[in-house]
Amino acid sequence: MDPAQIPVRASTQEHLPIEDIQNNLVILKDGSCAMVLKVSSLNFDLLSEKEQDAIMNAYGALLNSLSFPIQIVIRSQKKDISSYLEILKTQEEKTKTNPLLKNLISSYQKFVAEMVKKNNVLDKKFYVVIPFSSLELGVTSTLTSMIKPRKNLPYSKEDILQKAQLSLNPKRDHLIKLFSRIGLSAKQLETKELISLFYEIYNNESLIKFVPQK
Repeated sequence: MDPAQIPVRASTQEHLPIEDIQNNLVILKDGSCAMVLKVSSLNFDLLSEKEQDAIMNAYGALLNSLSFPIQIVIRSQKKDISSYLEILKTQEEKTKTNPLLKNLISSYQKFVAEMVKKNNVLDKKFYVVIPFSSLELGVTSTLTSMIKPRKNLPYSKEDILQKAQLSLNPKRDHLIKLFSRIGLSAKQLETKELISLFYEIYNNESLIKFVPQK
């Protein structure tokens, strides 16, 4: 089922810091926003020493060029090979007339399943979060607001999104350009992708989804 189509339980959303997800941005309850980039990866150990030095220097230059904060998120999940095993099972069934090939596929299928089980193979995904502070809207924090957070957004969602995009889009383009220099591709997550990501984070085992508000 499509993650965006399953309604969220009210009690769940009340405890989330997320107010809404619109226009490819995450709106938080205090009026701040966040843009999320998904970044590709490379196998650093397979590079030559010269290539490793070049990557490290380029990455250092990337960090030194930043005039704004970012958050690097690494999400690790146990590798799901169920779909791959299903493909092998289908291939095995198609080779009934060839016992030797059938046995080879069956043995390989068991080997892969056992290898993943023993070594706890993880699937890692890398994200860069670019924040937009509510302070940029002119919202100031007080002791009262810290103790008792506001229930409503300080401005309309339209105003918040407009100002957030004006601030975040140039930062996004800057990061994408710099990542390309070290052989990495970066792509901004769209609304549907953000919804799926936060569903996996908050409700990995339950059937609850975040639905954008009108």
